[in-house]
Amino acid sequence: MSDNSELKSFSKDIKGKIFFDYNLKKTNWFNIGGITKAYFKPESLNELILFLKRFGSKEKIFLLGAGSNILINDGLFEGVIIKLGKNFSNISLLSETTLVAGSATSDKKLSEFACENNIEGFEFLSCIPGTIGGGLKMNSGCFEREFKNILLSIQAVDKSGKILTIPSSKINFKYRGNDLDKNIIFLSASFKGKVGEKNAILKTINSLKTKKDQSQPTKIKTGGSTFKNPINQTKEKVWELIKKSVPLDTKFGDAEISKKHCNFFVNRNNATFKDMKNLIDFVKQSVKSKTGIDIETEIELIK
Repeated sequence: MSDNSELKSFSKDIKGKIFFDYNLKKTNWFNIGGITKAYFKPESLNELILFLKRFGSKEKIFLLGAGSNILINDGLFEGVIIKLGKNFSNISLLSETTLVAGSATSDKKLSEFACENNIEGFEFLSCIPGTIGGGLKMNSGCFEREFKNILLSIQAVDKSGKILTIPSSKINFKYRGNDLDKNIIFLSASFKGKVGEKNAILKTINSLKTKKDQSQPTKIKTGGSTFKNPINQTKEKVWELIKKSVPLDTKFGDAEISKKHCNFFVNRNNATFKDMKNLIDFVKQSVKSKTGIDIETEIELIK
């Protein structure tokens, strides 16, 4: 691990920003988190590559997207959080039904762009509150659709600064994951849809959003789906397992279970990492005790 003096020296040679002792609480949907040693917002791909060549093997690195599906420790993150900005969020058409999007692009924005260009197949993205990078990492999905259904290829960079192009046919996708190296940073991806009609696409988007709003909590401090559905162990959804295993008024400090959807946990006011982790562990153990089923977190814990 390099010390801050080396990072501070590097920061003077670039246009991007490196913030030191940066508070992470406001960077994620839970509004939970401590301090990171450094928070890097590269201005360009070239700066990101320079950083990785110099620090990729020295520093603990975490790539932060929309912060919608993570739980960050209240302590010190002894490494560098990288946040890709507007220069990594461009979208462009490659053909009538093929487009490319930067990894910092929001899923919602990509869905809207596809609709405007009469491309169907991206409607489900309107209901996923994350970025393209996070969606690729998790193979995010909803309403029976996942990233793997529309993906053509990924452009990424490894920890040594080497650019990679990976066709989707070379990726083994699974439910909420894939077999790619966990250390690569997604830069952009190309996607394939079908020719559609804007009004019909918009109607589908609005219908999906209505379904989501009726069943899931919105505009509160939540990290999205807490646990994955245990698809290889039972046909029951994880919320069904939680509902029959846990008192739904269970609280740890200000961490509580959403009254609207019990697989969504909520920071009611000033919940700590420990509060939320205790709630997660209690629910996991209760489901195991009641049903014999092990459930895995969908939320990523950052320590």
